[in-house]
Amino acid sequence: MSHEIMTIEEVAEYLRVSERTVYDWAQKGQLPGGKLGTTWRFKRADIESWVNRQLGASSAPAAAQDNGLLSKLLAPERVVFLEGGEKENALKTLCALLATSPLVPNEEELTTAIFRREELMSTGIGFGIGVPHVRLPGVNDLVMALGIAREPLTDYASLDEVPIQIVCMVAAGSTQHPQYIRALSAISTRLKEEPVRTALIAATDAVSAFNLFTGEEA
Repeated sequence: MSHEIMTIEEVAEYLRVSERTVYDWAQKGQLPGGKLGTTWRFKRADIESWVNRQLGASSAPAAAQDNGLLSKLLAPERVVFLEGGEKENALKTLCALLATSPLVPNEEELTTAIFRREELMSTGIGFGIGVPHVRLPGVNDLVMALGIAREPLTDYASLDEVPIQIVCMVAAGSTQHPQYIRALSAISTRLKEEPVRTALIAATDAVSAFNLFTGEEA
């Protein structure tokens, strides 16, 4: 029988992740839940809604809106083909690229925050996708950079252990939580489609990759 209130163990089984991952997500406020005394408990309805948002469950009109958001966040000049096959180099490359936007005034602050975030928990979300993301007081609005690795970043840990080849870096202002969540959902919605991921990795230039990612190729 499905319980309306779930334990960490039940949520871990439902999400197909480890109990430690559920605990970490809950502690950081990434997963909807709360403590009864010293014990974490979760409402099933909240968890199901969270999963739907993460997996980009939406109607066709909503998906179209998401593509429009991606076009706003990204620009062809912030698309790069990553070299070297290492996570650290990929993140540094994307931080430098993101800092070319006037919306990100401090590259050093961004880089420090991104690496600190990765120390807490890898942002490899599965399906060969990494989404390093931060909110910072100095960032004026949401902005994104996209990195595509021809060869997998083998040291970039992922929930499903599939090697990372697509890295979407997002920076937002510290007060932009709703917009931030919507951006992450839009990325997930677009990249959950295997043909899109395959086409991105095979893209020949930044403009083609931008059009594929944002849905502008149609």
